[in-house]
Amino acid sequence: MTNKAVIVFSGGQDSTTCLIHALPHYDEVHCITFDYGQRHHAEIEVAQQLSKKLGVTVHKTLDVSLLNELAISSLTRDNIPVPTVNSSGESLPSTFVPGRNILFLTLASIYAYQVQAKTVITGVCETDFSGYPDCRDEFVKALNKALELGMDYKLQLDTPLMWLNKAETWALADYHHQLDLVREETLTCYNGIKGTGCSDCDACNLRAKGLNEFLNNKVQVTQRLKEKLGLN
Repeated sequence: MTNKAVIVFSGGQDSTTCLIHALPHYDEVHCITFDYGQRHHAEIEVAQQLSKKLGVTVHKTLDVSLLNELAISSLTRDNIPVPTVNSSGESLPSTFVPGRNILFLTLASIYAYQVQAKTVITGVCETDFSGYPDCRDEFVKALNKALELGMDYKLQLDTPLMWLNKAETWALADYHHQLDLVREETLTCYNGIKGTGCSDCDACNLRAKGLNEFLNNKVQVTQRLKEKLGLN
């Protein structure tokens, strides 16, 4: 039986690193990108370009614009400013899109069922994250159980970055010899700027801090990564 995986793919640093990490381990990797009326449509184009460059043969873009009507967030509304580095702390930042990962992982799992893939990969992370409740390990495990029960199908929601910080995520890209690609061609910025981004929003700040830590402590960070993921 062909070993298949489905990856929720946005073209950002995390999902691109997950894709790079997955490709050597599966016979087929299917990418799914969701068009939910996000603030910057450029991320969809970036995702399509990256998957093609990395040799992915099946990449679907699904229209889930209904989410835009229901979920009010600075990533779905142009009139809500994205948080900057100096923003005051919030219990939930304005960039939180309610239900996004519930919807994305559910739809990706339905697709996995259809193509008989046993793994759905997502780049969510609890170590360096913005306080989103749907990025927590507890949430992913609970949804995984619900999906298996609801479809009567053995499925694994795989979260390779869950316990990595951003420096270790950069180290993973470097481990697979794709540091430059992730650094220059992914889109993580809340203001829709590819590569190093705007240098002002929270996403750019977290990305830059992680990169600096990795570059300044490459040996130590890489060793931590290898221990966490069991890499040689």
